[in-house]
Amino acid sequence: MPGVQMCAPEETKLGPTDGKPVANEPSDRHLRRRKAVQVDLPPPGVTRWVIRRKAQVVEAVLAGVLTVEEVCERYSVSPEEFHSWQRSFESHGVYGLRTTRSQIYRNSGQNDND
Repeated sequence: MPGVQMCAPEETKLGPTDGKPVANEPSDRHLRRRKAVQVDLPPPGVTRWVIRRKAQVVEAVLAGVLTVEEVCERYSVSPEEFHSWQRSFESHGVYGLRTTRSQIYRNSGQNDND
C-alpha cells in the first residue's frame, strides 16, 4: 500500500521454559504480597505496641512472611504474648488487640458459661 510504512514485528523473548511458569519459582503475586507485608512490618526493637503494629505482626505470621520464632527474636516478645495477640485477633479482630479491651473480652467469655 502506498504511503503506509510496515514495521517488522517486535521480537518476543521467552524464558527457558517457553513462557511457562517454573514450578519452584514463587508467582509474581506471591512476591508482591510478601514484599508488601514486609514493608508494613514495624521496625525491630519496637517497645510501644499499638493495635496496628500487633495486627501487622500477626498478619505477617499468618501470611507466612515471619515465623513465631522470628517475631519473638526480632521484637523481644514471648511466644505466650504473641499467641495471646493471635487468639485475640482471630476472635475479635483488630480491636481485640487493645489492652484496655482484653479484660472485657476475657470476662465476656466467662459470662457465657454461667
